[in-house]
Amino acid sequence: MNLPPDKVRILRQYDNEKKWELICDQERFQVKNPPHTYIQKLRGFLDPAVTRKKFRRRVQESTQVLRELEISLRTNHIGHSGFHGGLCRVILLSNTLPSRRTLKNSRLVCKKDDVHVCIMCLRAIMNYQYGFNMVMSHPHAVNEIALSLNNKNPRTKALVLELLAAVCLVRGGHEIILAAFDHFKEVCSETQRFEKLMEYFKNEDNNIDFMVACMQFINIVVHSVEDMNFRVHLQYDFTKLALDEYLEHTESDKLQVQIQAYLDNLFDVGTLLEDAETKNAALERVEELEESISHLTDKLLDTENEAMSKIVELEKQLMQKNKELDSVRAVYRDASSQVHSLRRIVREKDETIQRQSKLEKKIHELERRVPNGPSAASAPPPPPPPPPPPPPPGHAVELSTPLPPPPPPVAPPLPGCGTPTVIFNSGLTAVKIKKPIKTKFRMPVFNWVALKPNQINGTVFNEIDDERILEDLNVDEFEDMFKTKAQGPSVDMTMSKQKAPQKGPNKVSLLEANRAKNLAITLRKAGKSPEEICKAIQTFDLRTMPLDFVECLMRFMPTESEVKVLRQYERERRPLAELTDEDRFMMLFSKIERLPQRMTIMAFMGNFSDSVQMLTPQLHAIIAASVSIKSSQKLKKILEIILALGNYMNSSKRGAVYGFKLQSLDLLLETKSTDRKQTLLHYIANVVREKYPAVSMFYNELHYVEKAAAVSLENVLLDVRELQRGMDLTRREYSMHGHNSLLKDFIHHNETRLKKLQDDARIAQDAFDDAVKYFGESAKTMPPSVYFPVFVRFVKAYRQADEENEQRKRQEQLMMEKLLEQEAMMEEQEDQQSPSHKGKRQQQELIAELRKRQGKDSRHVYEGKDGAIEDIITVLKTVPFTARSAKRGSRFFCDPAHSEDFHY
Repeated sequence: MNLPPDKVRILRQYDNEKKWELICDQERFQVKNPPHTYIQKLRGFLDPAVTRKKFRRRVQESTQVLRELEISLRTNHIGHSGFHGGLCRVILLSNTLPSRRTLKNSRLVCKKDDVHVCIMCLRAIMNYQYGFNMVMSHPHAVNEIALSLNNKNPRTKALVLELLAAVCLVRGGHEIILAAFDHFKEVCSETQRFEKLMEYFKNEDNNIDFMVACMQFINIVVHSVEDMNFRVHLQYDFTKLALDEYLEHTESDKLQVQIQAYLDNLFDVGTLLEDAETKNAALERVEELEESISHLTDKLLDTENEAMSKIVELEKQLMQKNKELDSVRAVYRDASSQVHSLRRIVREKDETIQRQSKLEKKIHELERRVPNGPSAASAPPPPPPPPPPPPPPGHAVELSTPLPPPPPPVAPPLPGCGTPTVIFNSGLTAVKIKKPIKTKFRMPVFNWVALKPNQINGTVFNEIDDERILEDLNVDEFEDMFKTKAQGPSVDMTMSKQKAPQKGPNKVSLLEANRAKNLAITLRKAGKSPEEICKAIQTFDLRTMPLDFVECLMRFMPTESEVKVLRQYERERRPLAELTDEDRFMMLFSKIERLPQRMTIMAFMGNFSDSVQMLTPQLHAIIAASVSIKSSQKLKKILEIILALGNYMNSSKRGAVYGFKLQSLDLLLETKSTDRKQTLLHYIANVVREKYPAVSMFYNELHYVEKAAAVSLENVLLDVRELQRGMDLTRREYSMHGHNSLLKDFIHHNETRLKKLQDDARIAQDAFDDAVKYFGESAKTMPPSVYFPVFVRFVKAYRQADEENEQRKRQEQLMMEKLLEQEAMMEEQEDQQSPSHKGKRQQQELIAELRKRQGKDSRHVYEGKDGAIEDIITVLKTVPFTARSAKRGSRFFCDPAHSEDFHY
């Protein structure tokens, strides 16, 4: 039956009875003879020598021959050798049939409908790849097909339009169709192209199939081109033929689908013009907004710098107040200790006085009793004085007993005694010993860099309690998610020390010719005479000599050899007027006292403001970032959660730790869950959002960290020291020439700025050192260029992990909704199992698949193989044609890889 694969799948779903009926129908319509047998019979019909009577009989016989030829062409494969002769004969026969108005016997032939069968034969021929190319390259084939529209049979006209529409959708076919209608216009004496077509379309309103085919052809011939202007031109051709007015009054439901497709593809020129004007206005508005954004960005940058300066000032005041508070607390502690000691001494003195008073009373009592006793002759000696530490009141016998020695010191605990606390060094806070955690499953090792217990004193880890965090978390879920036997490779966390760039010495060419040439160019740029330049250097006048000229002139400092040559020239008393301008300038230039110092001071004075303006924001960023990181309570909570989870994973293998190095934050992305879909950082972000939502935005407390990460504090401090050396050199020069007002004004106005900059540098260094020590790090091994990027990377990774968690939750929710919809559809399908419902569902699935393939712009039916034309016509009958936009072109165009097979 030679069916395509999709039809074969549908056929296999039928029962055996239905399959047998289709086979019988196929055999009934199958013609046993090959096509060339019927083509030979057509020769007799085309003989011009036959009489009129024989012509009538042969035309009547040709109908059956053409029908059998059409069936044979559809059911038998034709080789390339059989196309040419058969094609020519079919075209000649269609030319002799009443497709033209000049034939007199059109009534007789029209009854036989040979034109319709001829078109079907041509359609069958064009369904072969080679036959299609033959028809496209034939000089009259497409013209004769177009002229067949003059046939009175609406079915024939609909068949012609379907075939022409399919040809339009081939690359290069649109031009051939338009040329055929131009030929149609000349033959039929039309005043305008497509005039007859519109006349048939308006008059055949009772044949809906023809009208649908005509509307579909108009839609395709107008909107299957990529050039927007050409599409508008073709639209206007049909507008002049009153197509728009006719479509407004058409009410056929079946035709409305094609009409709506045409209107959807229609280009509204007025709307496009409005869109173009709107676009131009929008572009102008965009330019204005971009300029406004640029100004706002500059303003925002200035505001940010001002805010950062204010923050730094407040931080400095806070640090100063904290220092004052610490000193006050120290004084208070000393005073409190002294007061306590004094109170204790006073209390002990009072107790001693009371005891002494009681003892004196007892002595008087005993003395009073002794003279009345039997042995009054010998009086007892007085009792010894009381010892310095008074014993508790008791009998008189206790007074003579000596005080017990002080108790011995407590022995240190033996190993393995399991004491709850341990003191690592003298004077340090006791650290609670952490017990190992027993897990249900083997957990992967989190390869962090742990701090020793004696390193956490004074750090953030001495202020957090990770064991309390484990009480809030669902550790069973954590174990199920991260249980694994595999361990990731250890990460080399060695940090390369950044070296400050060293400025190499300026290499000056000693070639006299080139040096003189370069000096002449430099002097011409200044536009000043040598005397004016030298006077400005002597007075440090930067208004006469711009800074860039001073820096250029520093490259031409006279060498010893040049000075020697110039002095020799002067001793010989040669005229200076004979020297060139650059030689005369060098003569005056070399006579300036302390020339290198003067040039260095001028360069320093010119660059001072820019240097201070550049260094101040960098120091402020270091201060603000350091203080914000150290004072962030939310960041401390995040580190507490990380420490708790890390100890839970490592406790059974490596034991619990009391802290970790900051570089361990980068390893959170290395530890993956069992299914390898999440990392430990994803789990932490999820825990924070669910258990500690107030901490989830912890990064908002970290100010200017990204700016601080781009600062090299070592280089900044070096630049500040350079400014100090430049200021010292300027002061020495001013002390030697106190009459220079420019130096005096410069020193007066900029000394306080330099002092403030030095204070900022000291505060930045102290704040950074405190922040680094607070996290158990060392400023020597972790400079700002390494310290701050750790937090930048961690914040970026955390936010990305949090966003991925939220996206995963949304996807899971959508999948759950789709699953519920599928379950509902399955329940509905179980209730609808009738055969008619199955056939309707298959048809809907086929239409949906065709729409899907159209939406992907994939020509599955046009891949350079036989059967393409039939597949195109089938698709057009199923789905209305939808044009691409002006940038995309028609969705039915062949792929470039296959279009060459159909060129004419």
